[in-house]
Amino acid sequence: MKSNYIIAFDQGTTSTRTILFNKAGKIVAIAQKELKQLYPQSGWVEHDPIEIYEAQKSTFEEVLQKTNISEEEIGVIGITNQRETTVVWDKKTGIPIYNAIVWLDNRTKSYCKELKEKGHEDYVKNNTGLVIDSYFSATKLHWILNNVEGAKEKAEAGQLLFGTIDSWLIYKFTDGKNHVTDVTNASRTMLYNCKEHCWDTHLLDIFNIPKKMMPSVQPSCSHFGDITHNTTTIPIYGVAGDQQAALFGQGGTAPGIAKNTYGTGCFMLLHTGEEFITSKNGLLTTIACSLPNQAPQYALEGSIFVGGASIQWLRDQLQIINTAQETEAICKSIPPLEDVYVVPAFAGLGAPYWDSEAKGAMYGLTLDTGKNEIIKATIEALAFQTKDVLEAMQEDGDMELTKLQVDGGASNNSYLMQFQADMLNVPVDKPEMIEVTALGAALLAGLKAGIWKETDLPNLRKTATIYVPKMTSETRQRKYLGWKQAIKRTLTT
Repeated sequence: MKSNYIIAFDQGTTSTRTILFNKAGKIVAIAQKELKQLYPQSGWVEHDPIEIYEAQKSTFEEVLQKTNISEEEIGVIGITNQRETTVVWDKKTGIPIYNAIVWLDNRTKSYCKELKEKGHEDYVKNNTGLVIDSYFSATKLHWILNNVEGAKEKAEAGQLLFGTIDSWLIYKFTDGKNHVTDVTNASRTMLYNCKEHCWDTHLLDIFNIPKKMMPSVQPSCSHFGDITHNTTTIPIYGVAGDQQAALFGQGGTAPGIAKNTYGTGCFMLLHTGEEFITSKNGLLTTIACSLPNQAPQYALEGSIFVGGASIQWLRDQLQIINTAQETEAICKSIPPLEDVYVVPAFAGLGAPYWDSEAKGAMYGLTLDTGKNEIIKATIEALAFQTKDVLEAMQEDGDMELTKLQVDGGASNNSYLMQFQADMLNVPVDKPEMIEVTALGAALLAGLKAGIWKETDLPNLRKTATIYVPKMTSETRQRKYLGWKQAIKRTLTT
């Protein structure tokens, strides 16, 4: 039977989804399950790996049931995932020895400080493109090996396996046959040499991690194994970390294209081509998805830890909104803010500041400040943080951005998108279909399977709205100066 559909597994920080695409790149069906967040201690964030696998399996089944599509009509599967989140499991039983330590978790920040004091920063930056931070997988893996009883000895005996979420899902869905990852996820571990394109033995030695734990690394567009559903075998032909997948789904296959994803965090990537650019401004260098038969590609990335998570904070902790959707009308209903700023450093500050000790703060409060002003300042903080990253990115890349392509849940907020265009002073381009992260994984898989050709890609992304800057230069400068002053007061270093 002809392959008419492509499945994308989209395993994120707050939910697990399966999305079914047709050959036109349109969504046919979505199934989603919320993911329980575990907070054992302050600053610690964990997920249950078994729950992740079972939720992914359940949403896969649900999509098939919703559509009554035969498995034989599904040509391929692509996987995209929350990055850096770390799982260690027993090679024989396939059972995790500890919960998944999530990318937001900062329990290893004191260990990161030790690594910096020992002088490892330059080597890490020059070879992995990253900074030493608890954000990445290496220190999380080190923590598990040194804090779970017997883990270090089992790892040295070859009895334990490490993986990011893509590796974990592939291992489970292939019944333990395939222990693999792709280059984009590998590049986020702080253990992968992005110049030599291999696991870095020097870094593995520093973290005392046995190489036998590590998955094999493959191009994002390649064969990662097969999933058998009933009697049908479906190949996994595309894998990429969520932000690189989003860049690919936005058409970011060539230098100069930039996108910002407004998810739990905000992640801005600028495709830089075959050149490994070492940032001088607190950005990361990461491996981007490559087209088939293309040389390895790179991107500059600005990672903002708290984006949509700050809107969840308004809803769940402050309880001043009921849904994220209502923030748009609230922002439009009140006058422009006068020097009120929220700095959502709830997990420290990421790019371009990298201050893990920073805490969330509000500035400029007066007796006139009410809940609506706090809501609006929290929304505007997403745009200010993106401007911080863009300024660093343009300086590193020695180029002027002419347009920003956006996706993710908060891109549906028209107030935020207009404010973003105003602060950046460039048009903001929102696509018709904002599920570009899942689309990126589907495209990688579909290209490998021959469902699409490279020439098809530009036609699959269509613009829905372009937000054009309207703010005066004077207002923009005044507002941004106030934000920079708020940041200065928040920083601990």
